[in-house]
Amino acid sequence: MKKSFIIIASIFIFFNKITVIAQDNSKVINSEIKKEWYDKFSIRGYVQVRYNRLLETNENLGCEQCDKSWGKDGGFFFRRIRIIFFGQISEKVYFYIQPDFASSIGDRLHYAQIRDAYFDIGLDKYNEFRFRVGQSKIPYSFENMQSSSNRLALDRNDALNSAFTNERDLGAFFYWAPKEKREMLAKLIKTGLKGSGDYGIIGFGLFNGQTANNPDLNNELHMVGRITYPFQLNNQHIEAGIQAYSGRFVVSNLSSGVKYKENMNYLDQRVAASFIAYPQPFGIQAEYNVGRGPEFNKLK
Repeated sequence: MKKSFIIIASIFIFFNKITVIAQDNSKVINSEIKKEWYDKFSIRGYVQVRYNRLLETNENLGCEQCDKSWGKDGGFFFRRIRIIFFGQISEKVYFYIQPDFASSIGDRLHYAQIRDAYFDIGLDKYNEFRFRVGQSKIPYSFENMQSSSNRLALDRNDALNSAFTNERDLGAFFYWAPKEKREMLAKLIKTGLKGSGDYGIIGFGLFNGQTANNPDLNNELHMVGRITYPFQLNNQHIEAGIQAYSGRFVVSNLSSGVKYKENMNYLDQRVAASFIAYPQPFGIQAEYNVGRGPEFNKLK
């Protein structure tokens, strides 16, 4: 097998809401302003452009989870074009819709496709207990749940990312986290520590199991569960977690959703452990998973 070396150049362009704080004599002016309905909704987004063939040594390099621009006939490539619509409809209802305009279908590029589209429905005053219904990230692996605009500038590791293409699926999930832990999870992102976001201290759910934008092909839902615990030790933030999922995956022609054979219905199970010491300035991110699922058989 040829060894390969690729330098990936990325350009990040961010769009976000600008907040203006009025000041007078170095003192912030606080005023109670009633929010209109449109003040509760926001739009943000980003674009990533890549050139993948600089110092390329193997034009045939590729994998199922890799960018479609890798290898022969590649070149400049829109890795992501995301515009995100989100907002708090009411105290207990939150929505999040994220289309991506850089999806690939076959040998064609830059199709629009839904990445996320879900509602969070809170059950108490601080939304410590909440349901998430729609297409969203599956709570499995710390790195998979990090936003691509927030994580380190490396491709996600194959060991865990191979579990679910695009890390997403359509289903219903339940999350719980006390108010102080939800604030800590938000702080880990706002302060630039590259957190994974608020997926609860405890989370579990049911989902189709055929990955994002694909129908369920066997009428058997996947199950997933996750427990994580972020805490602070002196000035160091640490998070440890364990997660697992189980179901049956149908190998199919993904472009048409047609099953190849009736017997290509495989047990799909994994369990993983995560440990993160957030960089301040140096940190550790370690994850390990084991399981079973569809595998390549060179005899067939």
